[in-house]
Amino acid sequence: MGAHHDHNHSHNGHSHAPADFGRAFAIGTVLNLGFVLVEGAAGFLTHSMALLADAGHNLSDVLGLLIAWGGAELAKRPASPRFTYGLRGSSILAALANAVLLFVAVGAILLEAIQRLSEPRDIPGVTVMIVAGAGIVINLGTALLFARGRKGDVNIRGAYLHMAADAAVSAGVVIGAALMLLTGAEWIDPVVSLLIVVVIL
Repeated sequence: MGAHHDHNHSHNGHSHAPADFGRAFAIGTVLNLGFVLVEGAAGFLTHSMALLADAGHNLSDVLGLLIAWGGAELAKRPASPRFTYGLRGSSILAALANAVLLFVAVGAILLEAIQRLSEPRDIPGVTVMIVAGAGIVINLGTALLFARGRKGDVNIRGAYLHMAADAAVSAGVVIGAALMLLTGAEWIDPVVSLLIVVVIL
């Protein structure tokens, strides 16, 4: 019976931020930070507001991953006299902080997109499609790192959903670039930026 109790205790311990998710957070953070730098640079070079908006959105999620990672580590700490219920509630706080970061990113994207609507630029659609396509792969790959734990911890679930949503946003950028190539309408790029804002909200 004692062995049965130990098994349950171990299972409960692993249902909240398992140790191997530390590696998932590390890999996800490095991959996405690297891509933010590449996508941001590509956005400036191609004058694509859609790429810049997507890069800004991804940057907020990199910061969100770091916050979620910290929350997951704090959640593993045991209860103490000062924190009667332990620090598992930090996962919920981390998820909240993540949401605040998204709203900050939304404001910046919105202002820049409106300005670009009145000042459209010539944008190489093929380059935008390639960069955004790489974003789909990276975001889906990162989401898969958290797929196993998405039902056991609100913090892990938040990281999973954000990465999956980022993949969808990058797909929208690819579609927008394809439409620009077909129609020659440069205003599509800032409109895609505004759609990214709507998706985030």
